Amino acid sequence: MGKKKERSVNVSGKPRHSLDVNRPNDKKGAGGGGGAAGGSRSAATVRRLKMYKLRPMRDRGGKIVKHDLQSKELPNTRIEPDRRWFGNTRVINQKELEYFRQELQARLTNNYSVLLKSKQLPLSLLQDHQKQARAHLLDTEPFEHAFGPKGKRKRPKLSSLDYESLIKKADDSQDAFEEKHASSKLPKDEEEDGLRDLVRHNMFEKGQSKRIWGELYKVLDSSDVVVQVLDARDPMGTRCYHLEKHLKENAKHKHLVFLLNKCDLIPAWATKGWLRTLSRDYPTLAFHASINKSFGKGSLLSVLRQFARLRSDKQAISVGFVGYPNVGKSSVINTLRSKTVCKVAPIPGETKVWQYITMTKRIFLIDCPGVVYQNNDTETDVVLKGVVRVTNLDDASEHIGEVLRRVKKEHLQRAYKIQDWADDNDFLVQLSKMSGKLLKVQRKLVILSVPITILPNISLACSEMNILYCNFVTLVCLYIISNISDFTIFRVEHTATDFYD
Repeated sequence: MGKKKERSVNVSGKPRHSLDVNRPNDKKGAGGGGGAAGGSRSAATVRRLKMYKLRPMRDRGGKIVKHDLQSKELPNTRIEPDRRWFGNTRVINQKELEYFRQELQARLTNNYSVLLKSKQLPLSLLQDHQKQARAHLLDTEPFEHAFGPKGKRKRPKLSSLDYESLIKKADDSQDAFEEKHASSKLPKDEEEDGLRDLVRHNMFEKGQSKRIWGELYKVLDSSDVVVQVLDARDPMGTRCYHLEKHLKENAKHKHLVFLLNKCDLIPAWATKGWLRTLSRDYPTLAFHASINKSFGKGSLLSVLRQFARLRSDKQAISVGFVGYPNVGKSSVINTLRSKTVCKVAPIPGETKVWQYITMTKRIFLIDCPGVVYQNNDTETDVVLKGVVRVTNLDDASEHIGEVLRRVKKEHLQRAYKIQDWADDNDFLVQLSKMSGKLLKVQRKLVILSVPITILPNISLACSEMNILYCNFVTLVCLYIISNISDFTIFRVEHTATDFYD
């Protein structure tokens, strides 16, 4: 009987099985391997290979408790029988729907309320769609005349029976149309004399080009919050109703805020009155743009942070500043940043294109060029609103008469120390004498330059002279007064170094 071969003992203590997790992973390897550079398998590779060879687990009865990794058999599932599977999950009756519609409409009309999670609300059920107008057939012809024993055979109902009556009716309708529309273009007390009104200068059409409106719509599309900057001296004149209507109809999810800038140029009681009036429509803030000494900066930043907190689902919000030219949009952005980031100037039309400015990580500011909506404003209204650069006017004296009509006489007397005047030319002559702008040149008086200060908004009665001066827009008027006896005034088209001999 031969001897039994003894199993060799692993003296080194290193495991040699290829599926042993504790096998050393050296480059040379023990017993060979499929690893890189002849090394053995790593522990992760061993576990992955073992996972491929897993078999389904069975209980004592032979029932599979756990399937293997690559099994295609799906476990048995059971759906709980319930009547809710065969009915509507969310139902509401008409009474509750009508109540919800009224409450939602009341909240939407309130500009101080914000609708959150609008995507989860069935807004399509809450909107009243305009129904098609019903044709009142019974008013035209009774039911008995169309159906029944009294029914009549259908005959075409013509307004004219012959060709002459048709021509006469067409002429009458044409005359009525021309009388209604053509006469409205001319005053009733004046007849057409064959003359046309003088074409407006392109200077008075500033802020109305397609490029400027394109810049505005870029800002509106990119903004989550729209801040409309108003001039405190004339809030209603610098308010763009077309912009508000556009946001209400096409962008209800955007928030609109009024910013009453230049409030330091009007009395405090006037600022309170405008805040009370404008706050009925939209949230309104008083503001004074200044990098060093500003007013209302903390309130505006607090409002912007609240909007950023309401839009927590967005990574950042954008705030667009829009409004008329020369109302101080760029100055407001510089005040919020406490440094000059936007180019500003005391003349309108300095900002040409829109630009992004980073306020914080979650708030971005957008500067927009000044936009003027086309309306029925006269040239004087456009000048007093600050849309046109005064230095570009050919004759600034044309607008002084309207200013004297708007401003109360006692305020002008207190400001300029002029007691009475016949017309605007007389007012300029007296002001030129007082300011020392009259020079004697060979028995002739020449007005070199007369700075006239004009109050654009006369609805505010200033009690202080310095407050009155702050509301003025400087206009330069050039006059030549010849013949000292009667002070006949002639208009000067261009200034020259040599006057009349």
